[in-house]
Amino acid sequence: MTWSEMQPLLEQACTETLVMVGWSTLIAVVGGLPLGILLVLTDKGGLLQNTLVNKVIGQIVNVGRSLPFIILMVALMNFTRWVTGTTIGSEAAIVPLAIGGIPFFARLVETAVREVDHGLVEAVQAMGGNTWTIVRKVLVPEALPSLIASTTTTVIALIGYSAMAGTVGGGGLGDLAVRYGYQRFETGLMWITVAILAVVISLIQFAGDFAARALHRRGARSGPGPKLRLLKGEEPATAEVGKVA
Repeated sequence: MTWSEMQPLLEQACTETLVMVGWSTLIAVVGGLPLGILLVLTDKGGLLQNTLVNKVIGQIVNVGRSLPFIILMVALMNFTRWVTGTTIGSEAAIVPLAIGGIPFFARLVETAVREVDHGLVEAVQAMGGNTWTIVRKVLVPEALPSLIASTTTTVIALIGYSAMAGTVGGGGLGDLAVRYGYQRFETGLMWITVAILAVVISLIQFAGDFAARALHRRGARSGPGPKLRLLKGEEPATAEVGKVA
């Protein structure tokens, strides 16, 4: 197979992979972020301590993470058909990719949020901050570098999952490698696919590490002072209300 024959196939496969990974990452982040934070808040000693809720969410996340992706794809075929109308192609692959990515990202979020200095949480509580204020002004901002790193890890994992989805007609670079590289013995095309995946993953890892380091340095320079001062700015108004009452 000549390069002129490979090029349109590679372009289409790259586009399909980017679409699959992009949408599934977005859904995984939107679904996994609140789940991960809720796991921390409802844990023992958390702001919303609730053992039952924590165990239920934890079990759901554990089951979602324990299933091999290829089995998850097969198990979700009926649901995928109900959502997209088909079980093949890149659009159909987004469904199991997103569902598999949510519990994966949720555990990473839980680890990142647990690393936040509990002293900051106590300081905001002392100023009268509620749970939503603590999450919005302390937990998420302070854990942001780790959350960026977690997102990077999730994207790379989903790229691997998307290549696996190609083995059952999910489209993308994995499908191209199987159909042409393996079934039609186009070894050159298969190695080009492998090289593209390696380059893409390296670029994503570099960009994620750079963003995480930049946020970490920025946070180290500014420190927690601005956040606490911002909250303190709300304190006098609260105190005045108390005096009037």
